[in-house]
Amino acid sequence: QVQLVESGGGSVQAGGSLRLSCVASGLTTSRTCMAWFRQAPGKEREGLAGISRGQKTTYYADSVKCRFTISADNAENTIYLQMSGLTAEDTAMYSCAAVFSTSCTSWDRYDYWGQGTQVTVSA
Repeated sequence: QVQLVESGGGSVQAGGSLRLSCVASGLTTSRTCMAWFRQAPGKEREGLAGISRGQKTTYYADSVKCRFTISADNAENTIYLQMSGLTAEDTAMYSCAAVFSTSCTSWDRYDYWGQGTQVTVSA
Protein backbone atom coordinates (compact mmCIF):
# COMPACT_ATOMS: atom_id res chain seq x y z
CA GLN A 1 0.00 0.00 0.00
CA VAL A 2 1.40 3.35 -1.05
CA GLN A 3 1.43 6.07 1.57
CA LEU A 4 2.68 9.62 1.17
CA VAL A 5 3.21 12.03 4.03
CA GLU A 6 4.04 15.68 3.43
CA SER A 7 5.59 18.15 5.81
CA GLY A 8 7.26 21.53 5.76
CA GLY A 9 4.39 23.85 5.03
CA GLY A 10 3.75 26.96 7.02
CA SER A 11 3.49 30.69 6.88
CA VAL A 12 6.13 32.83 5.23
CA GLN A 13 6.43 36.41 4.09
CA ALA A 14 6.54 37.30 0.44
CA GLY A 15 9.98 36.80 -1.01
CA GLY A 16 10.75 34.01 1.43
CA SER A 17 11.51 30.35 0.94
CA LEU A 18 10.19 27.01 2.14
CA ARG A 19 11.16 23.42 1.61
CA LEU A 20 8.47 20.78 1.51
CA SER A 21 9.16 17.11 2.10
CA CYS A 22 7.20 14.02 1.16
CA VAL A 23 8.08 10.63 2.59
CA ALA A 24 6.81 7.68 0.61
CA SER A 25 6.26 4.06 1.50
CA GLY A 26 5.07 1.16 -0.59
CA LEU A 27 6.79 2.25 -3.80
CA THR A 28 8.00 -1.08 -5.09
CA THR A 29 9.54 -0.05 -8.40
CA SER A 30 11.80 2.66 -9.74
CA ARG A 31 9.41 3.04 -12.68
CA THR A 32 7.56 5.58 -10.65
CA CYS A 33 6.96 9.28 -10.94
CA MET A 34 6.41 11.49 -7.96
CA ALA A 35 5.21 15.04 -8.15
CA TRP A 36 4.08 18.10 -6.28
CA PHE A 37 0.70 19.68 -6.85
CA ARG A 38 -1.10 22.59 -5.30
CA GLN A 39 -4.64 23.77 -5.04
CA ALA A 40 -5.69 27.22 -3.97
CA PRO A 41 -9.23 27.98 -2.80
CA GLY A 42 -11.56 28.28 -5.76
CA LYS A 43 -8.92 27.10 -8.22
CA GLU A 44 -8.20 23.83 -9.96
CA ARG A 45 -5.40 21.59 -8.78
CA GLU A 46 -2.16 22.42 -10.57
CA GLY A 47 0.76 20.12 -11.26
CA LEU A 48 3.98 21.93 -10.36
CA ALA A 49 6.92 19.60 -10.63
CA GLY A 50 7.57 15.93 -11.20
CA ILE A 51 10.53 13.61 -10.88
CA SER A 52 11.20 10.11 -12.10
CA ARG A 53 12.52 7.86 -9.34
CA GLY A 54 14.72 5.86 -11.67
CA GLN A 55 16.42 8.54 -13.77
CA LYS A 56 15.70 11.44 -11.41
CA THR A 57 14.63 13.42 -14.47
CA THR A 58 12.75 16.52 -13.42
CA TYR A 59 9.83 18.34 -14.99
CA TYR A 60 8.34 21.71 -14.15
CA ALA A 61 5.27 23.73 -14.91
CA ASP A 62 6.16 27.02 -16.55
CA SER A 63 4.62 28.90 -13.64
CA VAL A 64 7.25 27.67 -11.18
CA LYS A 65 10.21 26.66 -13.35
CA CYS A 66 12.57 29.38 -12.18
CA ARG A 67 11.57 29.41 -8.52
CA PHE A 68 10.87 25.82 -7.45
CA THR A 69 13.21 22.84 -7.44
CA ILE A 70 12.15 19.24 -7.03
CA SER A 71 14.61 16.64 -5.84
CA ALA A 72 14.59 13.10 -4.54
CA ASP A 73 16.49 11.01 -2.06
CA ASN A 74 15.66 7.47 -3.08
CA ALA A 75 17.51 6.02 -0.12
CA GLU A 76 15.13 7.90 2.15
CA ASN A 77 12.11 7.47 -0.14
CA THR A 78 11.66 11.20 0.08
CA ILE A 79 11.08 13.96 -2.41
CA TYR A 80 11.48 17.64 -1.74
CA LEU A 81 10.19 20.86 -3.18
CA GLN A 82 12.43 23.84 -2.57
CA MET A 83 10.43 27.01 -3.12
CA SER A 84 11.88 30.47 -3.31
CA GLY A 85 10.66 33.92 -4.23
CA LEU A 86 7.26 33.10 -2.80
CA THR A 87 4.36 35.43 -3.44
CA ALA A 88 0.82 35.57 -2.16
CA GLU A 89 -0.24 33.75 -5.33
CA ASP A 90 1.67 30.70 -4.10
CA THR A 91 -0.68 30.35 -1.13
CA ALA A 92 -2.29 26.93 -1.47
CA MET A 93 -2.51 23.39 -0.15
CA TYR A 94 0.51 21.53 -1.50
CA SER A 95 0.30 17.79 -2.02
CA CYS A 96 2.66 15.15 -3.25
CA ALA A 97 1.53 12.32 -5.43
CA ALA A 98 2.84 9.20 -7.09
CA VAL A 99 2.05 7.07 -10.09
CA PHE A 100 3.52 3.81 -11.33
CA SER A 101 4.49 5.29 -14.66
CA THR A 102 7.42 7.01 -16.34
CA SER A 103 5.18 9.72 -17.79
CA CYS A 104 5.74 12.26 -15.07
CA THR A 105 3.85 15.15 -16.66
CA SER A 106 0.60 13.28 -17.18
CA TRP A 107 -0.74 15.18 -14.21
CA ASP A 108 -4.19 13.60 -14.36
CA ARG A 109 -2.82 10.10 -14.00
CA TYR A 110 -1.39 10.39 -10.49
CA ASP A 111 -3.37 8.11 -8.25
CA TYR A 112 -1.63 8.06 -4.88
CA TRP A 113 -1.87 11.20 -2.78
CA GLY A 114 -0.72 12.57 0.51
CA GLN A 115 -2.90 14.58 2.82
CA GLY A 116 -1.31 17.88 1.88
CA THR A 117 0.52 20.64 3.69
CA GLN A 118 -0.64 24.25 3.74
CA VAL A 119 1.58 27.05 2.51
CA THR A 120 0.51 30.60 3.28
CA VAL A 121 2.43 33.56 1.92
CA SER A 122 1.69 36.96 3.36
CA ALA A 123 2.29 40.10 1.36
